[in-house]
Amino acid sequence: MDIADRRIATVHFTLTDADSGAPITSTRGHEPLTYMHGTGGIARGLEQALEGRSAGERFEVVVQPEDGFGPRHDALVQVLPRSMWRAPTEPKVGDRLETTTAKGPLDVVVTAVAAHTITVDGNHPLAGRRVRADLEVLAVRVPTADEVQFGLG
Repeated sequence: MDIADRRIATVHFTLTDADSGAPITSTRGHEPLTYMHGTGGIARGLEQALEGRSAGERFEVVVQPEDGFGPRHDALVQVLPRSMWRAPTEPKVGDRLETTTAKGPLDVVVTAVAAHTITVDGNHPLAGRRVRADLEVLAVRVPTADEVQFGLG
């Protein structure tokens, strides 16, 4: 059975930075990813590469930012007065928090802390990066009635 819209696929993947070769993440040694194809649950470039594949196939693909985690948006990086920090602990690089914008909630990461300012970034950590994906299709199946109605949750 081939991967197609509304089919359940189980895959192992390893992501690396396509330019530097630096490792990003991997399911190898962990549980594989199981998702419903065609629902936007994974990056568009990965879905496109997996379309039509079947169990047992292993391949690599390079995903461009526009088909992966999007371009970087400079407007999503902001330097804020430190007085805006409301958490009970001191801010540190890597802290994650949710903020509210005119377009709704946005998850941001603290990228710099200075004496009077905190820099936060609302971009996806992989935004603007080309990623190389080593993919292995483990299984493909038709979803159950509950999965069709409620998703994989």
